[in-house]
Amino acid sequence: MNEIVASWAERIRAAAADGRALNLQGGGSKDFHGRRAVGEDFALAEHAGVMDYEPTELVVTVRGGTPLAELEALLAAQGQFLAFEPPHFGAGATVAGCVAAGLSGPRRASVGAVRDFVLGVKLLDGRGEVLSFGGQVMKNVAGYDVSRLVAGSLGTLGVILELSLKVLPRPPREATLRFEMAEGEAIDRLNDWGGQPLPISASAWNAGVLTLRLSGAEAAVAAAITRLGGEPLADDQALTFWSDIKEQRTPAHDLAGHEQLWRLSLPSSAAPLRLSGRQVIEWGGAQRWLAGDLPAAQVRSRAAELGGHATLFRGGDRAGEVFSPLPAPLFAIHRRLKATFDPAGIFNPGRLYQGL
Repeated sequence: MNEIVASWAERIRAAAADGRALNLQGGGSKDFHGRRAVGEDFALAEHAGVMDYEPTELVVTVRGGTPLAELEALLAAQGQFLAFEPPHFGAGATVAGCVAAGLSGPRRASVGAVRDFVLGVKLLDGRGEVLSFGGQVMKNVAGYDVSRLVAGSLGTLGVILELSLKVLPRPPREATLRFEMAEGEAIDRLNDWGGQPLPISASAWNAGVLTLRLSGAEAAVAAAITRLGGEPLADDQALTFWSDIKEQRTPAHDLAGHEQLWRLSLPSSAAPLRLSGRQVIEWGGAQRWLAGDLPAAQVRSRAAELGGHATLFRGGDRAGEVFSPLPAPLFAIHRRLKATFDPAGIFNPGRLYQGL
């Protein structure tokens, strides 16, 4: 245990003894996510650095405070990347923050979510003790599922000290195509194409235009372009477009006044929302962003009708429920996990749900 971790452990033990809540903070780029933070600010970004990187093994181990941009630059120099394309939402984004937020970018539907790339994690728990789970290879099953628990936990289980992540090589070829079509047709096309052997790595529909990204071997991408048609987008324009989708820099994501941005998780084949507001459809139809000023009850009700759920992503009242309420049995599991890792309940209390 180095000096930084030792001092953190001491502070955690003192906070637990006094019953003082701690607001775990990395770079602060995702402070908007989840319910309103409470407690003393606990800065974690200083514990940074790459611990181990084996390009041939497709795995990297870093300290939690490592800047996300720094890690991505290191991987890019080897022709590799974090395939789940985590959004930064700010220059201070850290690796631990990206995993704790559990957010994936445009490629998620084709490669998997953040949790699918977490091989191992080292945590500082609510007793001030260091716990290690998983390892550096996918076949290391013992503890692997525990490692995945930190993805999306929003700092409620402990301080992420180190992470081992699976990385992938960059695809040899990528191309982006555009098609003019209505929302319903776009959903139908995406589901039809999703059942075919096409190298689709991302999709985004907005304002009557469906944008499709193809990734893979040169021959596979070329064949898909010929088969699908559409209007090709220049490479530099495509890079900007997908970056703007990932970082929510499009007009459809912008909020004015009392508007909120909702994230709806639905079956990919679910019908159009038919709700007022600006919409971006991703992940083959399974993720739909809705910006507007509709009442929360209306958005959640429509999501439930379509077989999914809705999360208040930006704007609105973060003192209330941001995530969809959990069924009682699942909430009980969350409470047991919280009690196991953070018995005094000092880490980001209430950030996910009231009472956790």
